Amino acid sequence: MAEASKQAQAAPRGVAVRCRAATAVSGVLHSGRRLEEALDYQGLGRSDRALLRELATGTVRWAIRLRTVLDDLLDRPLPRRETEVEALLLVGLYQLAHTNIPPYAAVSATVGALSKSKAWARRLINGVLRRFGREPGQRLAAADARSVGVANAHPEWLVIALEAAYPDAWQGVLDANNQAPPLTLRVVGDRAAYLAELAAAGIEAQAHPLVETAVNLKSFRPVASLPGFPEGRASVQDAAAQLAAPLMETRSGERVLDACTAPGGKLAHLLSQTPDLHVTALDPDSDRLDRTRETLERTGLAPEALLRGDAARPQTWWDGVPFDRILIDAPCSGSGVIRRHPDIKHLRRPEDVGPMEDRQQALLEGLWPILRPGGKLLYVTCSVLPEENGERVAALQQAHPEARAEPLPQQWGRPAGPGCQILPGEAGTDGFYYARLRKETP
Repeated sequence: MAEASKQAQAAPRGVAVRCRAATAVSGVLHSGRRLEEALDYQGLGRSDRALLRELATGTVRWAIRLRTVLDDLLDRPLPRRETEVEALLLVGLYQLAHTNIPPYAAVSATVGALSKSKAWARRLINGVLRRFGREPGQRLAAADARSVGVANAHPEWLVIALEAAYPDAWQGVLDANNQAPPLTLRVVGDRAAYLAELAAAGIEAQAHPLVETAVNLKSFRPVASLPGFPEGRASVQDAAAQLAAPLMETRSGERVLDACTAPGGKLAHLLSQTPDLHVTALDPDSDRLDRTRETLERTGLAPEALLRGDAARPQTWWDGVPFDRILIDAPCSGSGVIRRHPDIKHLRRPEDVGPMEDRQQALLEGLWPILRPGGKLLYVTCSVLPEENGERVAALQQAHPEARAEPLPQQWGRPAGPGCQILPGEAGTDGFYYARLRKETP
């Protein structure tokens, strides 16, 4: 879609935004790109940035459902090579089905976003969108009747997994995944004072009811423009993720390992909470370590050591001195953060979960021996799949009877094996799993 990208630079504002939205959508659906990487905000003002984000994110969120609607509207399937045309049709359908944009404006701007080489498709896009606009309710209902996955815009494998794991709550998880999340900040220092600072800047926000460092903004804002963000007084972090640092229960002078540190949000929180920790922060990916360094530079914090290494193989980086605390923010399916990253619906496959489980178990087994007797290990994922969460921790306990699960606060989440599962949308957070294990002294 190179020609479409060039066109976006010169097109009228509304047309340019649709063009960039379609490019991002196509990047996710056809090239396996992460949505945040595919979005191009360059040169756009605040309102256009917000519109681009809304159109691209919303289209990706509902694409499974919208693709079924589109199949019903087309006389014949689009050739697979026509990715630009399909993406624009999906962006157009999203506007008509899920926004308050006037239909004539949505259709006109979407048709206008076609690149010159696709001029043949103008009539097609115009006709399909107008046909949908005449009977949107009937078209959506017909698509929803196909399957639960289509009706909820989720892959069928994930719907089946959620229904099996949460027979009393799976529909609520799907509904929460399809809601746009708030922009949540972690505030350093006096939260009430920061809320007053936001109000003085004309930014609507409210304190999170259960997480004392969290603030939810009413609408999307470029984070660099937020008060105190460049100086590190505020960072973007979901409220459930902000539970990690307090659950570590660190004390001054302790030796701490952050085993999967990138992109550095939990590390920065740990260091701001207990500044005189001796922290070793580790990640196997050099690019992700660079992101961690950027986070730390902005916040003005630094661990004792920031290393590239495989946490599951301590013999390659460990100095032989046991740790008082270990944080494993394990790589996972991301099934708990779909509301914030709807591209996960399209990028994750059921066959991805097994290798994730193997990696999670390798991390637990590799790091447990280097925790001192009496020390604590906090296992965290942003997954809602039991096989990545409670089952992994239970397997460690079975192999190591000295691994004792500690109770966690009960004002959030539900018991899940040795730990606690927070489901998406509960208390307005993403889905996270936490388990804290204490190594009993022999």
